[in-house]
Amino acid sequence: MCNNSNDSSCIAEILTVINILQCNAQCPDPCLDTCDRGFLGNTVSTMGLNTRPVMLYTCAGNGTPWSMPTTKENIDCASVGATCSSVFRVEKVDGNCATFRVLAANSDSTTSGTMPYVATNSFFTMNLDCVCALKCLNDTTVEGV
Repeated sequence: MCNNSNDSSCIAEILTVINILQCNAQCPDPCLDTCDRGFLGNTVSTMGLNTRPVMLYTCAGNGTPWSMPTTKENIDCASVGATCSSVFRVEKVDGNCATFRVLAANSDSTTSGTMPYVATNSFFTMNLDCVCALKCLNDTTVEGV
C-alpha cells in the first residue's frame, strides 16, 4: 500500500468487518484478539459494546497517527490548542473509501472509565489507498452512535 501498489483491500476488508460488528454489536464467532475479531468485547458474551475505535496511519505520516478536528470547524490540527483527535469509529465502507466519525476523549470523570470516548458530529471520508496501517483500540461503548 505505501509503495503505491494500489492494494489497500486488506484495510478495506478489516474496516468492513468492524463496521458490520458495530452494526450488529455482537457476533458469536470467536477468534484471536485482532482488529477483525468476530465479536466486540473480550468474550462472545460481552454485552453493550458498540464500537471498535481505530487509529489510522498514512503513508506520509512518519509514524504519527492521522488526526482530525472534533468539530466541523476548519481547524489545523498542528496548531497549538486545536481540539483534534486521532481516534475514530468507522461508519461506512464503500469499496476503497471509508467514512469515519471522530471520537473525542470523554471528559466526564464519572463515566470515562467505562466509556473513554464520546461521539462527535465531525466526520471525514478517506481513500484507503492513503492508509498503510490500522491500530485497533479496546472495544467500548460510545453513546449517540
